[in-house]
Amino acid sequence: MGLGYVGLPTAAVLATRGRRVAGVDLRADVLDTINAGQVHIVEPELDALVRAAVAAGSLRALPTPPRARAHLICVPTPFREGHQPDLRHVEAATRALAPAVRQGDLVVLESTVPPKTTRELVAGILAAEAGLEVGRDVYVAHAPERVLPGAVIREVVENARVVGGVTEACTEVAARFYESFVRGEVHRCRAETAELVKLSENAYRDVNVAYANELANVCDRLGLDAWEVIRLANMHPRVDILRPGPGVGGHCIAVDPWFIVASAPEETPLIRAAREVNDGRPGRVVARVAELAERFKRPRVACLGLTYKPDIDDVRESPALGVVRRIHAELDAELLVVEPHLRKCPIEGLELHEPEVALRQADIVVILVAHRQFQRLPRELFLRPSVIDTVGLLVGR
Repeated sequence: MGLGYVGLPTAAVLATRGRRVAGVDLRADVLDTINAGQVHIVEPELDALVRAAVAAGSLRALPTPPRARAHLICVPTPFREGHQPDLRHVEAATRALAPAVRQGDLVVLESTVPPKTTRELVAGILAAEAGLEVGRDVYVAHAPERVLPGAVIREVVENARVVGGVTEACTEVAARFYESFVRGEVHRCRAETAELVKLSENAYRDVNVAYANELANVCDRLGLDAWEVIRLANMHPRVDILRPGPGVGGHCIAVDPWFIVASAPEETPLIRAAREVNDGRPGRVVARVAELAERFKRPRVACLGLTYKPDIDDVRESPALGVVRRIHAELDAELLVVEPHLRKCPIEGLELHEPEVALRQADIVVILVAHRQFQRLPRELFLRPSVIDTVGLLVGR
């Protein structure tokens, strides 16, 4: 259920390992693309797997869920206003699934969710609408995805998995399913534990990034080089400060910590503070661009990168995209947007440019993503304009 960055790779892996798989999605263009043996997202090896699975007849894409023995829900879980979890997609997918579920089936929620969602929402809907007793007639569990964009195909199989059932029987049935194709160790626990484990992993990373970003803010105020401070601090054998950046993006780290805050708001001041530090970084970048722009009547600003991390096409919650949108909306400047991993600029009214052309024309350059293609650009292209390097692309060059 859901053929996005997690659902489609998972379906392709299962379909090329002896399973008959139906991928379900509401988007007609996605269904047509997959049924033609093609993909709509950029992920190494995915296109070859989908092409092979469709050609073999082991993978098909459908608008509604068919009968199956195992059902995986892999739909988005964004947040609403006030950073409250938005579980509409999970609810809709579960209700759509209920008529297809029969006795003995397994239903696994892979979407990242707040604790108790699997038990109270998914299991609750299936019990009420399918008329099945959870733990006896139908087995419901949470097994959060733990994959890295750019390496999803490998990590779907090799990463350890945490599987938590609504009952012990649910846990065991779900664990056996994952053990049938996952090489990593499968850890068994309660559904609520599995839900919080995934959130904890991403909140941990968010807090560590926030420390690096806050340190960069301090260095800006004191007129110091954050990259030098961090490099020298990391020479200590027990210190490993991460790299600062223009913020934190992606559908996981920028979202998941808020699910913990929503579950226990009075117990999470540190997690909330880390989110606020990271969410504040794009505004600092825009302010720095505005400061440099005062030197020009109408500057040309080259923005390098829109995705939330290097070498992928994913712009979900991307701080780079947010920075460019704000510059476009707030400053009187001509924007030269560079993003080699997209065919079209997602910001209305702006076009994509080749990096060399943009750098030669720009008065101000803002480096927002450390794509490999940017790292290979000649150093002399960065010498003439004013450069704001938010990701340390030029450090050591």
